[in-house]
Amino acid sequence: MIISSENRKVLELLARELPNRRAAFAEIINLQAILNLPKGTEHFLSDVHGEYEAFKHIINNCSGVIREKVAMIFGDRMTDQEQAELCTLIYYPVEELERMKKGGDIPRQKYLQILEHLIELTAMLSSKYTRSKVRKAMPEEFAFIIDELLHAQKDEDNNRARYHAKIFDSIIDTDSADDFIIALCTLAKRLTVDKLHIIGDIFDRGEHADRIMDLLMNFENELDIQWGNHDVLWMGAACGNPCSIFNCINNNVKYGNYEVLENGYGISMRNLVLFAEKTYRENDGMDPLKKAISVLMFKTEGDMVRRHPEYRMEDRQLFGRVNWDNYTVEIDGVTYPLKTHDFPTVDKNDPYKLSEEEAEVVRDLKHAFRHSFRIRQHVDFLYAYGSVYKCVNENLLYHGCIPLDEDGNFERVEFFGKPMQGKAYLDEVDRVAREAWSTLNPDCVDFMWYLWGGYYSPMYGRTIKTFERTYIKDESTWKEPRNHYYMHHNEKRTCKMILHEFGLYSDRSHIINGHTPVNVKKGESPIRAEGKLYIIDGGFCKAYQKSTGIAGYTLIFNSHGMKLKTHQPFESLKKALEENVDIHSDTEIVEVEEKRIMVGDTDDGFVIRERIKDLKQLLEAYRSGLIRERD
Repeated sequence: MIISSENRKVLELLARELPNRRAAFAEIINLQAILNLPKGTEHFLSDVHGEYEAFKHIINNCSGVIREKVAMIFGDRMTDQEQAELCTLIYYPVEELERMKKGGDIPRQKYLQILEHLIELTAMLSSKYTRSKVRKAMPEEFAFIIDELLHAQKDEDNNRARYHAKIFDSIIDTDSADDFIIALCTLAKRLTVDKLHIIGDIFDRGEHADRIMDLLMNFENELDIQWGNHDVLWMGAACGNPCSIFNCINNNVKYGNYEVLENGYGISMRNLVLFAEKTYRENDGMDPLKKAISVLMFKTEGDMVRRHPEYRMEDRQLFGRVNWDNYTVEIDGVTYPLKTHDFPTVDKNDPYKLSEEEAEVVRDLKHAFRHSFRIRQHVDFLYAYGSVYKCVNENLLYHGCIPLDEDGNFERVEFFGKPMQGKAYLDEVDRVAREAWSTLNPDCVDFMWYLWGGYYSPMYGRTIKTFERTYIKDESTWKEPRNHYYMHHNEKRTCKMILHEFGLYSDRSHIINGHTPVNVKKGESPIRAEGKLYIIDGGFCKAYQKSTGIAGYTLIFNSHGMKLKTHQPFESLKKALEENVDIHSDTEIVEVEEKRIMVGDTDDGFVIRERIKDLKQLLEAYRSGLIRERD
């Protein structure tokens, strides 16, 4: 047997894991079996925007799938109320068990009933996975017992049933019932969602993006994140970019989310608030704090654009074009009055120059964002599990857009001195974003702000109008011109062009993105381009629900095809626990596969087949004596 030195190293590493022919052969049989199992279920969510309670509930109820499975199994044996109680227990086992004990101890018969129902549900959910995969998903301390209970076989003398009844008795007699129920509920949820994809915008608007990040960091199944413009804004702020910092603060003050800054991330607003109260007046309807933040934001942004002409954002230097004698600004030949005349820190000869006190506020906040342990922890996680885009199982995931020209072709973007387009541009954006965090290269750090609001940013793709929205009453100036992508992305030809650019040619390929809320009230559909594009921003954020008419989407891709879950608003965690109130979700089957998709048809299948090839080479190496077997 002739083998290269590189391949030999691979085989020697494999041999440490599988030391003889029996072990290698058994692993090949196991992997071949896995290839012929149905693919795992993938859930796609986007634009959750800090709505922690609703997001937590969607994660816990697996976008309504748990309720569907409970109805399927127990629909003819349980009332609707009993099903709702079981679902609430699965979603929130710790809280629900606590509530059940308020009237006294839970009766033994009730414990037995709960355990039997959970074992039956979990056995059904585990049927599409190998026994070894299910075992790995179990809490270690209960793995043997759960494995025994899930794989019970009926026998003539009913010995198994008696054996399992004794196990249940032991669980209750040893006061382990609560822990065991919690373990089963956790396992049921893990088996329902195999992979979770977050298509951007975890941060801003809602109150608790920090808690969502904590939840994702504890998510036990496969997870990936495609960065949204609100995510890269916080990533840039964590790198110490002042423009990103003041945009972060502006967003949270606008939506009244002081808590995420001060309690969530330990960012003290004290010096900024004191400076605002001392420096600005409350005589024109604008809050002094809002005034201070806005001036600092536009001063730092104007200086940024001045230093980076390659951004081509000269039209955003409006703060420097204000006529400070009459407090007006000219935009596209039209003169508009400003809402306020209160600009005590502006030097008319150099509007972007910071006063000494402003410079001190900038230093203080830059230090706070750079050295917040929780921000660093969350941003580390975003870099570890996130990217600009992802190709997975023939689908292309990204948050915003791929820059296009007016004819619908890829726009050539001048990027760090090089013209780039399509996939090459997004790959380079990803590289620069990572360099910003790993090296704090000043140009890369500055570019994080551009990704937040740049016309050619793959996370944004519009001309940001923060100045107009802050200082001008005429709302016609607020409209944000969008990249040509948003004109052409509804065309099947355009979507196929983009998919081909990323090496995706299957009829099953789709683009899945968010960023642009789908206005259901006006008849908009999330399914575009003859089914090649799914826009799944359905208004998870409460601020958008009046216009969208719904409260978010989950796109579900399982072995049978794709279905879209349309969620209605979540009332509260309190109601969910006290009244078993669930999120109502309408289900639409959007794509049915003619032939069921197996693991062998997925990206995981490709990896497994490559491993099988290596294992077959290892077998040959053992047979030929090239690698010595061990017991």
